[in-house]
Amino acid sequence: MDVTKILVVDDESRMRKLLRDFLVKNNYNVIEAADGEEAVEIFMNTKDISLIILDVMMPKLDGYGVAEEIRKISKVPIIMLTAKSDEKDELKGFEYGIDEYITKPFSPKILVARVEAILRRSNSTEENEIIEVAGIEMDLVAHIVKVDGNPIELSYKEFELLNYFLINKGVALSREKILNNVWNYDYFGDARTIDTHVKKLRSKLGNKGDYIKTIWGMGYKFEV
Repeated sequence: MDVTKILVVDDESRMRKLLRDFLVKNNYNVIEAADGEEAVEIFMNTKDISLIILDVMMPKLDGYGVAEEIRKISKVPIIMLTAKSDEKDELKGFEYGIDEYITKPFSPKILVARVEAILRRSNSTEENEIIEVAGIEMDLVAHIVKVDGNPIELSYKEFELLNYFLINKGVALSREKILNNVWNYDYFGDARTIDTHVKKLRSKLGNKGDYIKTIWGMGYKFEV
């Protein structure tokens, strides 16, 4: 059985060792990079990397730059680590296609739980499973979304959010319920994270973004 590969990118060797020890203990194959340029080079030359854990502040190329380069060719899930806790920094990360955003210091056990949750969700779909609602088509295996036959680019988390909306068509969903099911129960973020992703998802869906209705004081509902 192949061991899942995770790329850990951090300029602090102590942090890389901490992450490696916990991930290896949970049967992951860890590849390390000490700066942004090395991370991009490793990713381009290594097959089957399933997830990236990425620090923000690094020499040569920061985490946002790494994410930007990788998103040009891949939708691999990215967890970003940062010492910053400002909302603007978190929103900036989502703009670059970051899937999870964790502020240091953090519990390594919680980080591993998030890794497992992301990989479990990305690997849980059945082959050839396709969802189609009102001209929105989702290929869950190929990770492709088409609107009226035209492909659109979604981040991993936007894809998960749209999937959750479609399979719960017509159901009123609270922000708490969305967090628990799309971001997993151990996510420490708040409603602004959901609202940011919904705003971007609506924009990418074009006029079909209007199907995502806001329920004031509660959450959202996908209604055709």
